[in-house]
Amino acid sequence: FLLRSAFWLVLAFCVMRPNFDVESAVASMQVQAMEAGKAVIAEQILAPHCDTLECAGRNALLASALNSIAQSTSVAPTGTTSSASAAVAQPATAATTAALAARTVITAALPGIDGTWNVDNTVDSFVGYRVKEELARIGAATAVGRTPVVSGTAVIAGGQLTSVTVTADLTRLKSDAPQRDNQLRTQAIETNTFPTATFTLTSAMAVPAGLAGGQQISTTISGTLELHGVTNTVQVPVQATIANGFLVIVGSLEIVFADYSVKTPSSAAVLTVEDHGIMELQLFLKKS
Repeated sequence: FLLRSAFWLVLAFCVMRPNFDVESAVASMQVQAMEAGKAVIAEQILAPHCDTLECAGRNALLASALNSIAQSTSVAPTGTTSSASAAVAQPATAATTAALAARTVITAALPGIDGTWNVDNTVDSFVGYRVKEELARIGAATAVGRTPVVSGTAVIAGGQLTSVTVTADLTRLKSDAPQRDNQLRTQAIETNTFPTATFTLTSAMAVPAGLAGGQQISTTISGTLELHGVTNTVQVPVQATIANGFLVIVGSLEIVFADYSVKTPSSAAVLTVEDHGIMELQLFLKKS
């Protein structure tokens, strides 16, 4: 209420001033409003990194919205109206234009899903792990490591996912402890000997219909996982959506170390390590 009252008081004062250029003032107000909107969107994009599909898709859409607003031009008043009418009508038109631009961004971000999709490492794709451990003088903790070096391809044809291959470079795994990273080279997953892990789809599956319409879908992908020189059949629960032209996939899978002949690492600083962990993935795929 106070903001609305202040606006009308300022507008009345400006109109009563002699030789006051209402159109120029409105144009200036519109530019300031656009700049404020861009600042808000930029702040959201630069927010702390998050691991959920919602965050990944939101940031991709916000980036496109910011670009759309930056390229938008001021909207000229239509028809011949008085200066006072233009002062009221033009900001409303600008707001409508911004809303339409946002809707256009979302619509434009939905390409046909049939085709070959390749992992894009220029965004924020990764494969990683989470393992609970107990550290000396610290206590219970969760070790988290990720590799951003991921390659892969997914092929969709006729609404069917017909092929998927994703390979992660495990030698590039990094956590918050360089000592842990070095130990993994010769212990546990032994990345010096087994430098990669690969998932391969084993049979075609129907893609949930909502994906093509921009909806977030949940499904399970069946295939094989080759890790530490051992290949096992796995079922990976994933969420997926189309955002800003990317096919975004987020998923996780529990890994029992014994299933892949992985021995728990040992260290003076580590008292115990659980015999299982979680493999995590976040993939941004671009259609070729």
